[in-house]
Amino acid sequence: MSVLAAPMRTLLLLAGLVVAAWAVTVERMQGMDAGPGTDLGGLGWYLGIWVTMMAAMMLPSEAPAAVLVGRLTRGLPTLIFLAGYLAVWTAYGLAAYGLFRLVTSFDTGWLAWDEGGPYVAGGVIAAAGIYELTPLKQYCLRRCRSPHPDGPAFRSGVANGLFCVGSSGGLMAVLFALGVMSLVWMVVVGAVIFAEKVLPHGIRLSGVVAVALLALGIWVAFSPSTVPGLTEPGGMSPSMEMEQ
Repeated sequence: MSVLAAPMRTLLLLAGLVVAAWAVTVERMQGMDAGPGTDLGGLGWYLGIWVTMMAAMMLPSEAPAAVLVGRLTRGLPTLIFLAGYLAVWTAYGLAAYGLFRLVTSFDTGWLAWDEGGPYVAGGVIAAAGIYELTPLKQYCLRRCRSPHPDGPAFRSGVANGLFCVGSSGGLMAVLFALGVMSLVWMVVVGAVIFAEKVLPHGIRLSGVVAVALLALGIWVAFSPSTVPGLTEPGGMSPSMEMEQ
């Protein structure tokens, strides 16, 4: 019974965090999906919603690693491990925010949805599909699926987070391309990441995911209005009140 106690406590803790993160995410992101190129708002607002999104999307696939840490330690180290893991995804989000602000600081009229926007979004999605087949992706996915917590909990969380960004960073770029504030695409991308990282034959799914992303990229590029769940920019006005 004592053997099961630590893993069960860890899973209950993780489940509570995930449920709370999804509840906050759904509440804050209702009606905010403006499709590809969604304005990310002020840095403080963006960071708050980004960290919550990452907790909602990524922590379910961290269950095996969190359980392993829970077996080796008790109490607070598990939370510290998860904090280190989320810190890496926060850095990813900051880099994406900086890139967004850099690109939008120039005259990017050619990125408009009635100009080259669909081709850029489709190209990003297709590129993520190609990345699925690269040795780097496969290496990072294997390391992310088989974490080896060693040393301080925060450092172990950061190390695992780096491998998971190497594994799932391309899929997260797909979310930005389709609409980073879209609850629909959050669920889809999060489910793919979970399948690759947790299911017994998740590594083999990379090929299927690659083909699906290449097809989706072409679909978005040439017929975006027919893609289910894709909000075309300008098609609706999201009710966003952000702190600029």
